[in-house]
Amino acid sequence: MYGDIGEGTSLKQLNSVEQFEAALVDSDAQRVFVFKHSTACPVSAVAYEQVQRYETAASSDSPPVYLVKVIEARPVSNEIAKRLAVTHQSPQLILVKGRKAVWSATHFGIQQRAIEEALNKL
Repeated sequence: MYGDIGEGTSLKQLNSVEQFEAALVDSDAQRVFVFKHSTACPVSAVAYEQVQRYETAASSDSPPVYLVKVIEARPVSNEIAKRLAVTHQSPQLILVKGRKAVWSATHFGIQQRAIEEALNKL
């Protein structure tokens, strides 16, 4: 499978709608990223690497990244699209603040540089 989570990653995996709800609560206090990832897609594997590069370079006060494996956690993925009013894509990275999507990127638009630029603008 493409893009399996390796040991030592700091991505916080969301496996249930309840965990997603907790991530939304976190977004009231700080910005958070939600990364929708397909473990069966090579494009998603490339995006996953870019998200990991962002995380490696990020400071301790940078937004955390919550990971949803869209095939394995389809109900969570569907709830994200519904609650954030962002059409489902995979891969997809969504920046959330105050329980609202404030930025998103998909496919090859998920680049470490683009992530950092979005954080600086918002």
